[in-house]
Amino acid sequence: MPPTDTASRTASELLFAGLRTRTARWSPTTRALAWTVAAGLLFTGLNALMRALAQAIEPMQSQFLRYAMGLLVLLPVVLWRGVQHYRPRSIGGQFWRGGFHTAGLALWFLALPRIPLADTTAIGFTTPLFIMIGARILFGEAMHWERWLAVTLGFAGVLIVVGPQLGLGLGRGAGGGVQWWHLVMLASAPLFAASFLITKALTRHESAGVILLWQSITVTLFSLPLALPVWGPVSALQWLGFLVCGLLGSAGHYCLNRGLAAADISATQSAKFLELIWSAFFGFVIFGDVPTETTLIGGTVIAAATLWVARREGQRRSDAPASGNTPRPG
Repeated sequence: MPPTDTASRTASELLFAGLRTRTARWSPTTRALAWTVAAGLLFTGLNALMRALAQAIEPMQSQFLRYAMGLLVLLPVVLWRGVQHYRPRSIGGQFWRGGFHTAGLALWFLALPRIPLADTTAIGFTTPLFIMIGARILFGEAMHWERWLAVTLGFAGVLIVVGPQLGLGLGRGAGGGVQWWHLVMLASAPLFAASFLITKALTRHESAGVILLWQSITVTLFSLPLALPVWGPVSALQWLGFLVCGLLGSAGHYCLNRGLAAADISATQSAKFLELIWSAFFGFVIFGDVPTETTLIGGTVIAAATLWVARREGQRRSDAPASGNTPRPG
């Protein structure tokens, strides 16, 4: 190996070692929030690209191709590490998770090309509310007041941003066509929440890689019967676009799964509201949408809520041993 390659590899190894050392001192909730923020950034890029593709290709075909490409990009990793590392302990749980996720995706893809990207992102922010309720009922997660306040502030920030746009959108279209597609998008939220709650349960005995692979397998299988009746031609550029979607989606779900494994699921939900900032950025770069004053104000509220809950959760964790209580993640 040339000396320059060796030096480059050594420098990169030192960099990652330094990052691991630094992040090891973070609280579980802070690490979970960091993974969730990274997932949100990747998913926002994915949503923007998928919206462009779904406007030219049938939504159900787009759904299948997105996950088929995601499975394709994972196969080299699976073959390199060995298939035995990806055998699930709960095959039933993997298929239940895939079923709920496929149902949510079907509604999401149907509405995606028919409503604005900002509305898509905003409606998606209702998912954390369903997740928090489900986490309390199913897992008995302690709902500290900081978590409720962070999510409430985050949702308030979303309303500041999209309130005027949603008001205009809901007033358009005689016959309620716009309202209908907004409701279809909204109906996907509890289905996605169920999928994420099952994922949280699976993280107790499955690795993030196993969950990611089997999500791609199950959603691809469940989506194929929906795609075949509406199948149409796909250009070379569109194939490339779906391949990029596969990379973004797989990376995003890996980050999300790592976040779910690191802390209570309800502790990370305020970070999802940062996706509105990513949406404003991608909207400006790709579609030329200039962020409004309400976007900037709402984004500031969302970011402040996310940073505040991370700090409070870190303090709660460090204070727990001194108070005599048994600490718990998140």
